[in-house]
Amino acid sequence: MFDNNFEGYKIVIYSIGLLPWLLFLLGAILWRQEKRLRKYKCQLIIPLIFISTFTTLSGQRIIKSDTLFSNQAPLRIQLNYSNKELNLKTNDSTFIQTQLVYFDKNQLKELQVSLRARGNFRRKNCFFTPIKMKIKKSVSAESIFKGNTSLKIVLPCKNERDKNDNIIKEFIAYKIYEIISPYYFKTRMLQIELNNKPEKGEKNYHLKGFLIEDDDKLAKRFDGKIIERKIHPLAMDHFNSVNLSLFNYMIGNTDFSSSHRHNGKLLFYDKKIIPIPYDFDLTGWVNPSYGKGVVNRLGFESEKRKYIGFKRDENLFEEVRNHFLSLKEKIFNEINSFKTDFDHNYEFEIMSDYLEDFYRILENDKLFNRLIVSEAR
Repeated sequence: MFDNNFEGYKIVIYSIGLLPWLLFLLGAILWRQEKRLRKYKCQLIIPLIFISTFTTLSGQRIIKSDTLFSNQAPLRIQLNYSNKELNLKTNDSTFIQTQLVYFDKNQLKELQVSLRARGNFRRKNCFFTPIKMKIKKSVSAESIFKGNTSLKIVLPCKNERDKNDNIIKEFIAYKIYEIISPYYFKTRMLQIELNNKPEKGEKNYHLKGFLIEDDDKLAKRFDGKIIERKIHPLAMDHFNSVNLSLFNYMIGNTDFSSSHRHNGKLLFYDKKIIPIPYDFDLTGWVNPSYGKGVVNRLGFESEKRKYIGFKRDENLFEEVRNHFLSLKEKIFNEINSFKTDFDHNYEFEIMSDYLEDFYRILENDKLFNRLIVSEAR
């Protein structure tokens, strides 16, 4: 027993004796590393700055699909399909195949795409059906569509003279929401040549439309997640909920329900549930002919402005109100930038007057409390 303990003591003594040498060796290593660090310090800073640029101030990440939307010039495309076949023979799992022709840097290019009709109301009531478009990852890899395997294409509803103006007004609503909130769907305007192929002959249409990014891409930008279950509105982020409700009031949008995810998605990000809207055609802002007298699923007439948000703290209403007031000039500048794109100037004037009427309410304490705060459910 004594011998075993003695061996243990020898090991401890030897270890203590080696300690100064070990410390000297460690110091030499650190001194050399410090010299090397000073040498490469400038080289290290540059990539760190570069990496930091991949996250924007609003928490969004730059992803591959952003290439398509970073250029906001209208994208010229051609599509060839039978409108009747698209409407009658496609569903959530059944698509038709066709070629998408597009113009990129003055060059004509083609992609194989899959299309299906979307939107219950428009399928029943519209001549041009809105489209869900899918592109294989391998097909889009070397194109401006890289990173976008699923997109929505918004088309006019009726083949009538104000069809393109209606599209512009809806597109502007998306752009206004980009000003109001950092949580939005990216969009890009399209100039479309549609070659409709009925059973006999072929007819060409020149239309305006726009692309909407897929909700999975929106979630990816924030490192968030799209929630698919029902959530009560009062469980959602308070500021963003009131912000969205006041935007819906601005454009006369009562065809929306965040809890039922009707014309909207729920983003879980930064421990918050954030409602994000889409589809703004059945609103007072667009005021299309096919919306006259239509009562939506919530029991409201589409062309009438009504606040449909929930009751919140009155201080929050004031905070959001001031937020909109501070953005008034910027919002009017945005809509004015589209004035020359309208086929009919009166359509622009009606839209502009509709926005003026909203700010008239917002700037009047009595009207704001009576038509918005008191109307909260």
